[in-house]
Amino acid sequence: MGLLIADVIGCITEAFNADKFDKKINLGVGAYRDDKGKPYVLPSVRTAEEKLLHSKLNKEYAGIAGVPQFTKAAALLAYGPNSVPLKEDRIAITQSISGTGALRVGGAFLERFYPGDKKIYVPTPSWANHNAVFKDSGLQVEKYRYYNKDTIGLDFEGVLADIKAAPKGSIFLLHACAHNPTGIDPTEPQWREISNAMKEGGHFAFFDMAYQGFASGDTDKDAFAVRHFINEGHNVALAQSFAKNMGLYGERVGAFSIVCESAEEKKRVDSQLKILVRPMYSNPPVNGARIASEILNDPVLNEQWLAEVKGMADRIITMRALLKKNLEDLGSKHDWSHITSQIGMFAYTGLNPKQMEQLAKEHSVYATKDGRISVAGITTGNVKRLAESIHKVTC
Repeated sequence: MGLLIADVIGCITEAFNADKFDKKINLGVGAYRDDKGKPYVLPSVRTAEEKLLHSKLNKEYAGIAGVPQFTKAAALLAYGPNSVPLKEDRIAITQSISGTGALRVGGAFLERFYPGDKKIYVPTPSWANHNAVFKDSGLQVEKYRYYNKDTIGLDFEGVLADIKAAPKGSIFLLHACAHNPTGIDPTEPQWREISNAMKEGGHFAFFDMAYQGFASGDTDKDAFAVRHFINEGHNVALAQSFAKNMGLYGERVGAFSIVCESAEEKKRVDSQLKILVRPMYSNPPVNGARIASEILNDPVLNEQWLAEVKGMADRIITMRALLKKNLEDLGSKHDWSHITSQIGMFAYTGLNPKQMEQLAKEHSVYATKDGRISVAGITTGNVKRLAESIHKVTC
């Protein structure tokens, strides 16, 4: 059996920590870092925490579906103020244990109630935990083409072909934005074609949106795919995470929601979600949800948070541009345009396992062997040395 992705990242971190070189670089961990390479707590989160501390709230259990002020605000953030299903009160939602918990609850719900085959099609590649989560939910995991290693880009023809070839009424897992691990997203016109192909096949869309706002810096832009599908008549399922866009990694804040046909169906789905959640973890933790709720519901704090999210996204975008420029300035003959055309925390460099091993052993640059790097680990202080190291193993 292969190592779990958490074990792989753990091994990378261990090797990094054991390295005595003072200019070593860790590009393995999928968590935001500031320009000094340090963990970053958003100022808006600090303010929300202070407000909660002064409120002297109790520590009683949340309801099975979580903190209602949070779930209402989470739905509004995802679906938008002009969402017809939201206005018609036909979106069932439950707080979850971050994005992983949302996927797990969604997988269990679909396994129990989806009328078609208990299969879910996941892109190749995808976040490593998707397979395990859905398999443990009782679903059969199938694959559809996504990444083209020759172009280091989207295999759009493969995506469409596999959607069209799938049995009628299949479930497809779609990354809403900042595809993990490739950083390669469909364009808006491509999303429209994907929606049309899904509709023709009668397929069901399950969106994983772990990076809303963190991808482009614009929460509305990053929600385009989800909102477009709904406008086109798809009743989607959605897993949300607030780990990345609020930096609430250890607080485990997320939500699972599903668009229903009617308000009456929504009530039944809400009830069934509670029946699923109760024996799974009983009810979710309150602290992180209260922090997120403060940020989403306080207009001043919300505006501050949106600016901070944009700041994080802009830093990632800037690091991509700097890495590309440094590689070109070194005279690299390779086309590095994919570094800046990709988006989000991760980048697929196109480097092979041997080159990645060279980076670690000869240059103290640590990342996964598939060539994926966490752009958050790049800083203005290490980007030049990183480019020099990549250039040496690729020239």
